Amino acid sequence: MAATRAEMVEETRARLIAAARRAFATHGYASASMDQLTAEAGLTRGALYHNFGDKKGLLRAVIDQIDAEMLVRMRAAGQGRSTWDAFVDEGVAYVEMSLEPEIQRIMLLDGPAVLGDPSRWPNQTACLRTTIQTIQQLIDDGIVKPVDPEAAARLVNGAALNAALWVAAADEPQAVMGKAVDAFRQMVSGLRLQP
Repeated sequence: MAATRAEMVEETRARLIAAARRAFATHGYASASMDQLTAEAGLTRGALYHNFGDKKGLLRAVIDQIDAEMLVRMRAAGQGRSTWDAFVDEGVAYVEMSLEPEIQRIMLLDGPAVLGDPSRWPNQTACLRTTIQTIQQLIDDGIVKPVDPEAAARLVNGAALNAALWVAAADEPQAVMGKAVDAFRQMVSGLRLQP
């Protein structure tokens, strides 16, 4: 049975994203060759431009894919835990992923350099909404002090993002990790009502 046009487009996009992800992780965004990555995918530059507009659009697609994978991993870190523990563990998991070379280079170093402030990326809007809902639930359950949930969510998400950026850019990321996670845990614990 012949593939539909939509299936062919999706396959082309997937091949380009996979090739770009490998190239960006290995060589960095600036050094990744458009000709090499399209050749590796068995496609042309025209396919890249048609599907993503340009190299920057391809980077956005790669970041969206990695971000979705990170979200799944964050949710897994909190699975089976209380709402509070899951909230904290998911934030810590995000920071801990900044030790991974692919995430460091693509999401935390090249992404902000090319696409600007990560807190303004479209995928961050969904993350912020989820954090607002979680904080509101924690307030409703009497676990978190009464606070504006959007303000608290923006600060918590910003703290996790900046901790991850700090780890990724550090000369000794592993040494910075412990300090970042400890400070993150201490900071969010300030939201909690005393048991």
